[in-house]
Amino acid sequence: MTDPTADLHRLPDGLPVPEDDGAADHLQGVSVPAITLPSTSGQTVDLAGAARGTLVLYVYPATGVPGRPLPAGWDGIPGARGCTPQNCAFRDSAQDLADLGAAVFGLSAQSLAEQQEFSEREQVPYPLIHDGAFHLADELGLPGFEAGGQRYYRRLTFIASRGRIEKVFYPVFPPQENAADVVAWLRLNGT
Repeated sequence: MTDPTADLHRLPDGLPVPEDDGAADHLQGVSVPAITLPSTSGQTVDLAGAARGTLVLYVYPATGVPGRPLPAGWDGIPGARGCTPQNCAFRDSAQDLADLGAAVFGLSAQSLAEQQEFSEREQVPYPLIHDGAFHLADELGLPGFEAGGQRYYRRLTFIASRGRIEKVFYPVFPPQENAADVVAWLRLNGT
């Protein structure tokens, strides 16, 4: 069991680095499916509708909850740890992404109540999307893993425009650098 008092904003040394297993190779050029999911804004999000413009969707396993231990073995799963730093980096880059014309959303299977608590605590200025039934995973064939008897998404980010996925970041490591990588790609390539 991971120390429940651990700083969730920093990654511990020695985390295993995820390797590209090809699980996201099929995504580039694929249409964003017409899936509507609940979000922390209290409204549903239509992913296909959001992708008519420029959509940045980062998918993550689960943010930590202060005082609650992480699932057993979490730090040994390549790419599992780092959801809080990744979310906070996107939060801190939200204005840059908006200036580039991108709508940003985070998506996880984590409970909506936990996502809402996290969003309020960390002052996330855009909706986090709840997909506990893994609808997006089923539609797009997104990679996942199991820990402690529970299913999670693997971390990945995609940029979509005009309804199609144009760029996929997978695997994402270190997670706190993902937002800067997305901003750099958008500045270079536009949409």
